[in-house]
Parts: sequence; structure tokens; C-alpha cells
Amino acid sequence: MSMKKKYIKNSKLCKVTFRVPKEASMNAKSISIVGDFNNWSIKDNPMKKLKSGEFTLELDLETKKEYQFRYLIDEKIWENDWAADKYARSEYGNCENSVIVV
Repeated sequence: MSMKKKYIKNSKLCKVTFRVPKEASMNAKSISIVGDFNNWSIKDNPMKKLKSGEFTLELDLETKKEYQFRYLIDEKIWENDWAADKYARSEYGNCENSVIVV
């Protein structure tokens, strides 16, 4: 899993490309990114499955902020990003969320 950040000149936005490689996708049919940037909606940010079997999604996130998120695989398995900038304890249950700092 990876996150690539591209800061946009003269803008308060950063283009972030999230990537889940085939090896980490668990042969998923669908993966969504769910986080505080979309009010933890499981429907708002589905990733695109490529022919290679990997999943990808690009989001514009406001800079100078931290965002918590997780991947939802096939609407039943929650995963963190192995390349997250850091992790934060979840308010719900005994797990952690991935954090991206932009």
C-alpha cells in the first residue's frame, strides 16, 4: 500500500494517490477509502481496480491537516495503510486508524 502526495502550486490542496497493490488486495472485488475527509462514508470513495489487480484512487485533500482513514475491502475487512505517516487510536473499538499528513 502506498500514498503519493503532489502539492499543487498556489493552492491549499494536495493531490494524494492511494494505491493498494494486488498482493495486498486479498483478491478483492472492491476497496473503498473511508476516513474523516468523507465523514467515514463507505460509499463516497471507491477505488478503481486496474487490469493489473491493483486498486488506485486520487483525492484532493486540504493541506496543513491530518486525516484519519482506513481501507474497506469487499465491504467487510478493514485494513490500515502500511505506509501511513502515522497511526491514531480509533474512537470505535480497540484498533488504530491510518493517518496521512498533508
